Amino acid sequence: MLRQDVEAREPLITREHLKPNELESDEGEIIFDRSSSNHPRDAGESSQRRLTYEEAVEEAGFGLFHWLLLVVCGWANASDAVEILCVSFLLPTARCDLLLSSSDMGLLTASIFLGMMVGGYMWGYLADQKGRCRILVVSLTVNGVFGGLASVAPWFWLFLLLRFISGIGVGGSIPVIFSYFSEFMPRRRRGAMISALATFWMAGNILAAGLAWLVIPRTWAHFSLGFLDFQSWRLFVVLCSVPSLTSALVFRLFMPESPKFLLEAGQEKEALHVFKVMFKLNMWGKGKSLPEFGLCINSKKRSEQEETGPHGSQRERLCCIVKKAMMPIKQMFNGSLRSRSFILLIIFYCISFGYYGLWMWFPELFKRIEDGGSPCANASLPSLLHNQSCYPVKTAVYMEGFIVAASNLPGNIFTILIMDTTGGKPLLAVSLMVSSVSVFFIYLVQTKAQSLLLSCIFSGVSVIAWNSLDVLGTELYPTQIRSSALGFFTGVGRVAAIMGNIGFGMLVDTNCAVPILLVSALLLTGGLVALLLPQTKHSELT
Repeated sequence: MLRQDVEAREPLITREHLKPNELESDEGEIIFDRSSSNHPRDAGESSQRRLTYEEAVEEAGFGLFHWLLLVVCGWANASDAVEILCVSFLLPTARCDLLLSSSDMGLLTASIFLGMMVGGYMWGYLADQKGRCRILVVSLTVNGVFGGLASVAPWFWLFLLLRFISGIGVGGSIPVIFSYFSEFMPRRRRGAMISALATFWMAGNILAAGLAWLVIPRTWAHFSLGFLDFQSWRLFVVLCSVPSLTSALVFRLFMPESPKFLLEAGQEKEALHVFKVMFKLNMWGKGKSLPEFGLCINSKKRSEQEETGPHGSQRERLCCIVKKAMMPIKQMFNGSLRSRSFILLIIFYCISFGYYGLWMWFPELFKRIEDGGSPCANASLPSLLHNQSCYPVKTAVYMEGFIVAASNLPGNIFTILIMDTTGGKPLLAVSLMVSSVSVFFIYLVQTKAQSLLLSCIFSGVSVIAWNSLDVLGTELYPTQIRSSALGFFTGVGRVAAIMGNIGFGMLVDTNCAVPILLVSALLLTGGLVALLLPQTKHSELT
């Protein structure tokens, strides 16, 4: 075997000294433990070959199942992008109907991130306890239902509340979808396939921009509902909820549970069934049959870990539940996981503040440079914005948003092609630094064309950072806390996004340079800190 293949299969760290139920030792977690092959067998199973999880994934092959999985999970990822970015595209027109100031617009863009902050860890923890697929159905449904209801909210406060609840749903599906998807992937294809999944965020971005361009400027979509003047932007909000609802329906009817989760939960027969389905679809028309094998269970069954429920008074039971819910965070910030968790916390904060703080305001900034000049040049007189009519809608704003969204494509293609060669760490660090430079020059430009060009560069490069972070996040944590960890960091990112959006709303009319230059500085900080992460290329999931 080649030396690099041997190294690729080496665990990043071992778990020899771990306590049975915790990951708190300085020795860290194992990425893959083959000692589980000594799992006791029944007498009738003595001659049956038993495979570890990674070996079973390889045995199931790679093919049609994985491409179908990519489309289904990708559509869910795209639906989250549509729901998040929908607010940014309706701001230039909805601000008149809802009588919004710049500060109100900042609160509106921040509302969905506040919901995501609440939902991220909650759904992630539930996915680690109850299953990935079930939680995806619920979170996507919450996202779609409340996102659609926001379209008929006549008052700003109600619109804000419904967007917040929709954000709770989005906060669950984003971290869980990547955990779910990665647990079906063969080790050597995981990086490229997760990058391909992340590409669907661009698809959702383009879909949102395209819908805004096609729907919001149209006058035929304006009618009265008695108490409500239904403008075209409200129809746009309804259409943005459709992807989440259709995605929830597909997961409910057709998608299996993660075999890795089933194995960790001690459900060997159910996990074997999923592997058989994977093999059947991957070998469709090839006339092959799956060899008989059993599965090794790497950890104590979840049922054994939870067999003693909380007893005592209601208060004691509540304390027990809260303590149990906080356990994944305790595990993340103990032992060998501590350093990587602090590093990821900083990176998620920096990239989320920078990306969402700037991206959600792109349509508004483009609207302000319609007459030429820097994005900040025409933002010094806020009173003009209140006296300005939102109709007729200028289509150029949405066309430019569509172009910026489409500029994600080169970065996504680049990531898919090179991720499994370089690994996520160098891509994350370099892309964050280049993004920082592009944002700095957005402040310096003097023409509309220059602003659009640099915005496209920022979009194309920053997506490489997000894709790299998606790959690293799934590979740095074990199955028992993977969704919880991603949910926690998603929540941290949402705090940063809220601060970025509120900061832009407060300063965009008075001192636009401050938030733009702050974004540049934070992205640079994130890029430098990313150099401290461990390399996870071709590592095996624990």
